[in-house]
Amino acid sequence: MALERIDALLAGERTPAEVYEEFFVPALFQEWAERVAGVARLEPGQRVLDVACGTGVLARAAEMRVAPGGKVVGLDPNEDMLAVARRKSPQLEWRQGRAEWMPFDDESFDAVVSQFGMMFFEDSVAAIREMTRVLRPGGQLTVAVWDRLENSPGYATLTTLLERLFGARVGDSMRAPYSLSDAAQLHELFRKAGYPDAQVTTLAGTVRFDSIEAMISTERACVFTLGGLLDDEQFALLFREAESALKPFVIADGSVQFAAPAHVATLTKMNN
Repeated sequence: MALERIDALLAGERTPAEVYEEFFVPALFQEWAERVAGVARLEPGQRVLDVACGTGVLARAAEMRVAPGGKVVGLDPNEDMLAVARRKSPQLEWRQGRAEWMPFDDESFDAVVSQFGMMFFEDSVAAIREMTRVLRPGGQLTVAVWDRLENSPGYATLTTLLERLFGARVGDSMRAPYSLSDAAQLHELFRKAGYPDAQVTTLAGTVRFDSIEAMISTERACVFTLGGLLDDEQFALLFREAESALKPFVIADGSVQFAAPAHVATLTKMNN
């Protein structure tokens, strides 16, 4: 069962990167990988960089599009994430590094992609400049970030519940992934980086968890949100309260589903 696998993680038997790959990827990120790769217009033979690749879901989607003859490189600062990526796709190149200081030559990629990582960059403007530095003239940069929290009602409800039960600090932990959710703010970052003509499109998406308990357990194991913030007694309270608060998002088979739109920013690097 899914919950037994999550319990194994919480008992220290598995890493946060493993729970990310097994639970967050299918719930949130899998559907976006193919969509972002499509928006990026990847083609056979291209050399592609996936920035903040995590466990490699977008890199794997990119690989399918650039074959035959293409090459995909995944970059991430988290070695545990890269370890999972290497196990799943040893044929791809995985590099440790940050978006703001990338270990690649100028103009060395035909396309650069990144999904749901830029919200956590230390300096988003520097990262945009780096991603375009390594992009060849005529190549496209494609970046996805989450739309506003209020447009993802299941997570908005969970955030409100966390604040009511445990205070603003815990509630704010759920807001971190939405730090670039304003499309105008995203445009401004690209303008500051020197690319005022970047295009931002908002696309619909859906979050899917097997159950309310699976959703809460997965968030409990996530180092980016609730991991380490609540003790066992507090999580027991959260489980009880979530059964009622999240009930509107439960469908007939017991799974949890709700909207989760995202902004996708694109720019084409001009020829020198």
